[in-house]
Amino acid sequence: MDEKGARQARKKDNPHKGHRERKRQQFLRYGADPFSDHELLEVLLFYAYGQRDTNPIAHALIDRFGSLAAVLSAPVEELEKVPEVGRSTAVLIALVPALYRKALISAASERAVILDTTQRCGDYFRALFAAQAREVFYQACLDGKGKLLNLYRISEGDVSSVTLNIRTIAENAIRANAVQVVLAHNHPSGIALPSADDIAATQDVERMLDTMGIRLADHIIAADSDFVSLRDSGYIT
Repeated sequence: MDEKGARQARKKDNPHKGHRERKRQQFLRYGADPFSDHELLEVLLFYAYGQRDTNPIAHALIDRFGSLAAVLSAPVEELEKVPEVGRSTAVLIALVPALYRKALISAASERAVILDTTQRCGDYFRALFAAQAREVFYQACLDGKGKLLNLYRISEGDVSSVTLNIRTIAENAIRANAVQVVLAHNHPSGIALPSADDIAATQDVERMLDTMGIRLADHIIAADSDFVSLRDSGYIT
């Protein structure tokens, strides 16, 4: 067999030879847009598995959770339940949205972020909550023109925990020398409608801030690509 025939035989024996490098080069040249969700996840998984074909694992993850966004927001312990996904792979997947959120917060501290309209608040917090698996509360402290002075992570858990952190909210506002405050939390369930607890906690915080001469500008509830403003909904005076 000549050299050309030997190369063709090797290619036939391993049809996936060079696949990883082709995908990497495709990403470097065109970015993520040409990739389907499972293909992009497949590329990420290259860095968790040595020489394995990661395409079936990417498909298994999306089949299990329903979408790429759901995969990225899944807890590590749930990711590990998918066959062939171990702790290291689950941590790698969980790191992606965590790094994004951290970078977003860092960028906000380095440049002026203006949250002076409902839309700006909603867009900012929807990005911050991207692929967040748990319900998390944030407090944005603003000056009189809506410039973000500081962002605090208040708590993690259900809305009732916020009522236990009113003192913390007040201390944060004083520390930041805030004129106004925006609260925000997410609904990982995917429905951005305020519950009775959401409304009650918001109104408790509003009364407390009012005694300090600080305005509660809004409380944003974010879910997937949607958000609701409690001020626009009439729950904040």
